[in-house]
Amino acid sequence: MGNPRMLDRGDSVLVVVDVQEGYRNKTVDHERMVQSVRRLVEAAKIMGVPMLVTEQYPKGLGHVQPEIAEGFPPGQEIIEKLSLSCWRQPRFADCLAALCRWQVVVCGIEAHACVNHTVHDLLERGYQVHLPHDALSARFERDYRIGWDKMIGSGAVPATVEMVCLEWVRTAEAPEFKAIHKLIK
Repeated sequence: MGNPRMLDRGDSVLVVVDVQEGYRNKTVDHERMVQSVRRLVEAAKIMGVPMLVTEQYPKGLGHVQPEIAEGFPPGQEIIEKLSLSCWRQPRFADCLAALCRWQVVVCGIEAHACVNHTVHDLLERGYQVHLPHDALSARFERDYRIGWDKMIGSGAVPATVEMVCLEWVRTAEAPEFKAIHKLIK
């Protein structure tokens, strides 16, 4: 068994929070964040890591941006929510519990709002939360920065997309290594 703060693909789930049309080009380094979330979605598919995807009030904010949604596996459920925390949407909590995985990689927007609320609810319930810094954003730099600091200070594990991918794959001997290497190159 490895270090408990390292991700294991068999214990992990990817959570994509509210990367919706209503936020397009309105968040800090938006394109960077979208590209990073796309890489995580692809890596999760390659590595067999399940995903949970949410949309906050899609009637007003639209649906998941197509360049991300096109990477979802066939039949990927998108959970609609009104609460800031994904956890407080019963469908999300039920789906996460059913996966029986304790490591949660959280990406999306906004770092100080829905991501922050979700991370704190997950930490409170004993989940180990990993936050890839390059796959998070907010409309304002200070909210992104302070949201990040608060979540890390509360016990979330800081990461990058490349770190997540490499922790999931672990070795160049893994059959998925070439695909992961190409993805992060």
